[in-house]
Amino acid sequence: MNPELGWPRRGLYLITPDEPDTLRLMDRVGAVIAAGPVLVQYRNKAADAAQRREQAGQLLALCRASGVPLVINDDWRLAAELGADGAHLGDDDGSLAQAREALGPRAILGASCYDDLERARRAAQAGASYLAFGAFFPSGTKPLARRASPSLLEASAAFGLPRVAIGGITPDNAPLLAAAGADLVAVIGGVFDAPDPAAAARAIRDAFAPLSHE
Repeated sequence: MNPELGWPRRGLYLITPDEPDTLRLMDRVGAVIAAGPVLVQYRNKAADAAQRREQAGQLLALCRASGVPLVINDDWRLAAELGADGAHLGDDDGSLAQAREALGPRAILGASCYDDLERARRAAQAGASYLAFGAFFPSGTKPLARRASPSLLEASAAFGLPRVAIGGITPDNAPLLAAAGADLVAVIGGVFDAPDPAAAARAIRDAFAPLSHE
């Protein structure tokens, strides 16, 4: 984690959509970043390595200008190459401990824990900065994702790390997860597929306002 970036805080964790057009991706993210996400993750499962490098590099410049940390999904090596603020790793993305050693103690290192408290315990021991659980609701991005219960958010508080909720989150259901103990809610479609993405981002951000002590 990098405390100079003002993270961790509570609120919206914005994840980018699979957008093949880099200029359009920057426009789409630029239109909502003023809503004040706590964290942005670059994610594009459809891109090849060259496009991922190009898009992540341009997104990093945008996030730097906005004062928002950027983490790279799946690929801690790309995060290290670009000097991004960290990486997010899932089941098949390599060792958290190796990523922590490579990225250093100040990097933001996220871990997908799905619906598994034991996996969360191991991730915390391996140096994760936050623990991500989900899917909490049906997800258009991952329709076959394992489902998680909001009770996981309370149970995982014992690990002493920020907890991220993911999966089918919208302005309507984000308050439920915030009240259940989520520190961040990670959203793709609930923002980028909304009729007014900036308004959706603000609404999700504001779900945490009554709970904030900042």
